[in-house]
Amino acid sequence: MNLGMILEMFPIALMFGAPIVMAALGGLFSERSGVTNIALEGIMMIGAFAGASVTVVLEPITAMAPWLGLLTGVAAGMLFSLLHAFTSIHLKADQIISGTALNILAGGLTIYLCQILFHQQRTRAFSYGLRKVTVPLLSKIPIVGPMLFYEMYPTFYVAIALVVVTWFVVFKTPFGLRLRSCGEHPQAAASMGINVYSMRYAGVIASGALAGLAGATMVLTQDIQYTVTSIHGTGFIALASLVFGKWNPWGVLGAGMFFGFSQTLSYYAKDIKILASLPLEVFYALPYVLTIAALVVFAGKSVGPKANGEIYDQGKR
Repeated sequence: MNLGMILEMFPIALMFGAPIVMAALGGLFSERSGVTNIALEGIMMIGAFAGASVTVVLEPITAMAPWLGLLTGVAAGMLFSLLHAFTSIHLKADQIISGTALNILAGGLTIYLCQILFHQQRTRAFSYGLRKVTVPLLSKIPIVGPMLFYEMYPTFYVAIALVVVTWFVVFKTPFGLRLRSCGEHPQAAASMGINVYSMRYAGVIASGALAGLAGATMVLTQDIQYTVTSIHGTGFIALASLVFGKWNPWGVLGAGMFFGFSQTLSYYAKDIKILASLPLEVFYALPYVLTIAALVVFAGKSVGPKANGEIYDQGKR
């Protein structure tokens, strides 16, 4: 593998990694508040459907259609995540079952809506999604410039900004302190006057916003239309990134980019001598194999929020 190939792989890997990072940050908000959210896959599907649909409808009218699609994906993800918040927080349902149900619902619901809106089981293809950008001056920096600032999807920079914002909000603000306290010991938080229900709702809704954004980003950078297979397990890879990254925004960034590179290998394996003899299917399966491996290796070592997944009981001490 030479330098030229690495420089060529980098933008593609970052394209794959950006939605993983966004969705994993969404999971971070939810789980830091104490609510397990395995519905990231389903929320991403809803966000992808909403983003693709709005882009298809608005692209004849405005060049801002893909960006409006992203915003619609955020709104759709927030709305869909309210179902998980209501069932797991208000109705005190099992959070794993609730998330699983939403993942199943998202597939059927998006196909149903596609059939109503587009008379087929997918959206119509859009003419263009998000366009790549080149950052003036910075793209001229040797090695780093072509890797990070030349012909890049702007969503990569959005993902980096979200990592910084998430780190600041969760670890440097009173809101973040209250959020984390609800995920560690909600009864103690309640004794200090914190509304645990409100904080958990906020965490799940923020999770829906970021996962919806991730889904819309994925379809507008990696596809030409939404289909039920557009997300193909990325929400579960994001969950693995959250565990791999130890519920920390910077760890999530590293894990997300790692999985992004693992997906890129399937495109370049035939050009790497050591890997060229292996069947191509090995590399298509690689991201999911690495997801399982990361969970097996790090799940026991990574300690998440203490009350994550626990139903809040006001009477418990």
